[in-house]
Amino acid sequence: MPRGSKAKYTDKQDGKADHIAKGYEASGGGKKSGSGRGKKESHASARKGGRIGGRAAASRPKAARSASARKAAATRKRRAA
Repeated sequence: MPRGSKAKYTDKQDGKADHIAKGYEASGGGKKSGSGRGKKESHASARKGGRIGGRAAASRPKAARSASARKAAATRKRRAA
């Protein structure tokens, strides 16, 4: 049986399918119009942030980063208890 066949639909499913088909005919194939539709959403700022993120941390010495990490771990442990 073809994938799009509606031969095995129940009466209820058949009614719903007819209703949907009529709606598509009335609205021109379901295409919506209006301002802003079809325009791509830009994520340039997020992408930029991801690229430059961590630059400040990378410029700090390893000892300073390790100290910060130890301090953060201790804080998380203290707050969890």
